[in-house]
Amino acid sequence: MRPTLVICALLLLTALAVGQTYNQQESEVSVVAVSSTDAHILDGADLVVAGGPTHTHGMSRPGTRKMAGKRAGKPGSEAELVPGADSGPGVREWLASLGRLEVAGAAFDTRLQGLPGFTGRASKSIRRHLARHGARIAASPGSFLVEGLTGALVEGELERARAWGERLTRSDCLRGAAGRRQAS
Repeated sequence: MRPTLVICALLLLTALAVGQTYNQQESEVSVVAVSSTDAHILDGADLVVAGGPTHTHGMSRPGTRKMAGKRAGKPGSEAELVPGADSGPGVREWLASLGRLEVAGAAFDTRLQGLPGFTGRASKSIRRHLARHGARIAASPGSFLVEGLTGALVEGELERARAWGERLTRSDCLRGAAGRRQAS
């Protein structure tokens, strides 16, 4: 069996695409909304993949999540939020609550189309936070494009998320993880 993967995200569609690919590699996968995590979510995990939307050039903040919730609640809005995403903690707060990580880590985000210098990339900050907590970085941050403020993935991005998840399964950081788990 391959290593265990835990994905903490506000973006369940993207997270599910990454998780499904990883699960096809005979791994144990848990896709968990950040608002549903607890202190023991990473117990026994070999890899944590954390992701969220890019808001104002970086990770979301309580105020930007609240604005996204208001926008999603407007009549005619096609935006879909994970329940509690506009009022609960986000990836930023979850990462700040972590202690030392003894796992491999990877980060992803969704962002608007355009040059990253204009749109920002939350995944870069997420990756930095994972590394500061001791995670062995398993891959370059993934960044998946969405259409406008609806949050709908641009055509082809779901396949890119799956391919990124596939690359995670071959990360050097994960080689021997199952053996380390059995030895402990």
